[in-house]
Amino acid sequence: MTSNTGSQLANIIDPGDAMGEVLFGLIMALTWTVGSRLVFEQEGLNAGELVIATIGCNVAWGIIDAVLFVLGTTFYRSRRLRLFRQIKAAKNESAALRILENEFPVPAVSLSAKAADADALYRSLLAFARGSDPVKVSLSKADLLGAFAVFLLVAATAIPAIIPFLLTDNTHLALRASNAILVVLLFVTGYAWASFSGGRPLYAGITMTGLGLILVMIAIALGG
Repeated sequence: MTSNTGSQLANIIDPGDAMGEVLFGLIMALTWTVGSRLVFEQEGLNAGELVIATIGCNVAWGIIDAVLFVLGTTFYRSRRLRLFRQIKAAKNESAALRILENEFPVPAVSLSAKAADADALYRSLLAFARGSDPVKVSLSKADLLGAFAVFLLVAATAIPAIIPFLLTDNTHLALRASNAILVVLLFVTGYAWASFSGGRPLYAGITMTGLGLILVMIAIALGG
């Protein structure tokens, strides 16, 4: 069941992007819960207000991220359409190949065989571009589902943060538990990210946790 759900999500949004959205949501929630310690001391903010503020913040940023996802998708497709037009308008084959090389750079290679493979790849792309007649594509159902997935990922990360407040009336204990849960989730997100990308999971988990906490401290210091 979990495997099928993960596979369906991967068809809607790139797994790396999905984990990035989760990370962003965790940082937003952690900014509220860590920063609220100062508010508790100065203004006596109650647990109900903190829960509402945390949910509201992540929902708002989920909507913003979803809109940015749609804009990014539109920009990407417009850029690809522009690339096709540039290739078709190129004065000669060399100019068209340079356009492709600039758009799809490959790492510097020392072996002539690899250089030849890169040249063959560019020529294949050129042949495809010249033989195609691309049209402007509007947003699809899959794009809208992707935007909705982005919204859910960011908004849903507020749920672990508020669970302790629903289980105990001890606000300070709930706040500590909430912070601990979010920090653990930062580690889990980094660990999963590295497992997906082929990195070192333990190192990535620790790095992601540290980076996330640094970003939270910066946000709090700047009044965020």
